Amino acid sequence: MSRFNVVMALALVVCALAVIQAQHRSRTYFVELERLKKEARVLDEQWGQLQLEQSTWANLARVDTLARTRLGLVEPAHDRVRIETLADAP
Repeated sequence: MSRFNVVMALALVVCALAVIQAQHRSRTYFVELERLKKEARVLDEQWGQLQLEQSTWANLARVDTLARTRLGLVEPAHDRVRIETLADAP
């Protein structure tokens, strides 16, 4: 009977160590998950800022003003404008 008790005690210690290791791993993963969630929030905020910046830079009025002032572009005369259409276009 004492041999059985030793085996059971050893099995109990092994199980206890496995539980401790699983809890530690679980806590480590939870900390990593929270860090990644925070990083995702920061990246979402940056993405929103970049979209706003892109819409500002691509504003047609701004592009037109820059084309006229910096590049010296002018609108062509109406008789010089041709509009081509595709034959299979709806």
